[in-house]
Amino acid sequence: MRSAIYDTLILSDLHLGSEVSRAEDALRVLRSNVFRRLILLGDIFSDLNFGRLTKPHWKFLSYIRKLSNPKRGVQVIWVEGNHDQGLSAVMSHLVGVKVYREYRWDFAGLCHLAIHGHQFDRFVINNFLVCRAGSFLHLLLQKIDFPGKSFSRFLDRLNTRWLRLSTKVADGAIAHARFKHADRIFCGHTHNALCCARDGVAYYNTGSWTDSRATYLTIDSEGVRIHEYSERLDDSHSSEKRSVADSAPDRITEPAGLPADAEYAGVGGRRGFD
Repeated sequence: MRSAIYDTLILSDLHLGSEVSRAEDALRVLRSNVFRRLILLGDIFSDLNFGRLTKPHWKFLSYIRKLSNPKRGVQVIWVEGNHDQGLSAVMSHLVGVKVYREYRWDFAGLCHLAIHGHQFDRFVINNFLVCRAGSFLHLLLQKIDFPGKSFSRFLDRLNTRWLRLSTKVADGAIAHARFKHADRIFCGHTHNALCCARDGVAYYNTGSWTDSRATYLTIDSEGVRIHEYSERLDDSHSSEKRSVADSAPDRITEPAGLPADAEYAGVGGRRGFD
């Protein structure tokens, strides 16, 4: 059965170029849902080294380029993350998508704001070179990690807890939303899906696509929903059923997606992937 039509689908922290990126699964989500707006909420790349991109990574980028075709009727928004910095001009040319530092839109009488969230992480802001070095070492570790990259993923979760990122980013985002007079604010960066409300602002974090638990958000007239990717259900293209881990519509949700595309087109001149 065809998916419901969502107003917006949001995913973040795919980290293309890393060994733990679940690009194939993220592509299945985009192909098995129907949506009017797609927001890529930062850290879609792991770093600026395109040589690390694999065949599934290029396929994902190719599909984004197809979605950005005006004939599709889908608005594709790319919000810059800390790992994406410096890629704005490249991405606009490569996949035909404009890159924003933050993106604002109205839906169902409410003001929505999307920003990656590293802006509220003081450690990243104050220790840029240290964070770059840590990211590089983490990429190296992934190459020698066990199958399934369980240790690399454990370190990523440990880092989030140690720095208390979820709380810090949520607090900063809510304060930012109040300043901007937004009703809902959406972030990534922490790799930890979350929703909470405070001071008249609803905060949502999209989670990531680098862990065993991959999550994305949808927005429609029923509210906002956090979905946990289920390979069995998403691969069957069933939109009537969702993983039991999906959040209830928080009076803040909406469907998203497009039908599967038959052919793969090379990105950036790359050929021979299919």
